[in-house]
Amino acid sequence: MKVYALTEGSYSVDSSKKFIPFNPETDNPKDRPASLFIYVQPFLVEIAGKLILLDTGLGYKNEAGKLVIHENIRKAGYDPDDVSMVLMSHLHFDHAAGMVYENDGKWQLSFPHAEYVINRDEWETAYSGESASYHTDIFDIVQRSGSIRFIEGDGALTDQISYEVTGGHCKYHQVFLLNENGDKAFYGADILPEPEQLLRKFKAKYDYDGARSLELRSHYGKLAAEENWLCLFYHAKSGALGRVEEIDGSFKIKKV
Repeated sequence: MKVYALTEGSYSVDSSKKFIPFNPETDNPKDRPASLFIYVQPFLVEIAGKLILLDTGLGYKNEAGKLVIHENIRKAGYDPDDVSMVLMSHLHFDHAAGMVYENDGKWQLSFPHAEYVINRDEWETAYSGESASYHTDIFDIVQRSGSIRFIEGDGALTDQISYEVTGGHCKYHQVFLLNENGDKAFYGADILPEPEQLLRKFKAKYDYDGARSLELRSHYGKLAAEENWLCLFYHAKSGALGRVEEIDGSFKIKKV
């Protein structure tokens, strides 16, 4: 199994839910009051001869007009058209906007040969709610493509890929465990978005159920330490890949 962090950079986001590029070296956080500052990085995994994408990022383009996630996949040595499965943890904009992109005035799938795996209840929540975190115009394009595979509850997609609905960050948030010949990689998405969240206990105000997320971080941290999982941190400032140790009830992260 090969894993690549497809780093898209850092951003500030305020109550408007807009993600604005933020360069820590030149931009002043004081100029963006009441903002969260986050990093974004989907993950590309080669497993059992297949190319898998874990969430799709912001869907932004570079100065040359190229989709950033496509360029990152090419830098990793792969062709974006070879992605066969896109696994969506949830459908908030910063994880789902890259599912589609505009090309020559037309909107199309970013990964036209892939199956988009989405929790059915999360999909219905996106359409029934009024949260600015969901952009249903994006989902309409994916739906018309006929490329969606809806899943529910917990289960397995293949012998190597299993999933669990966790709730916590949003009501139907889900996580994925990849396992190839005993080598395991865990994608906790926004339940475990940064390694630092294992090092301190807190309830995040941006979570649907902060207490549940806190409980889940400890749960998955213990499993990661016991089973030597490679953890994939979507919003990590540094060290997007790491392994977890538990020493005297406290967690320690080893960057990979």
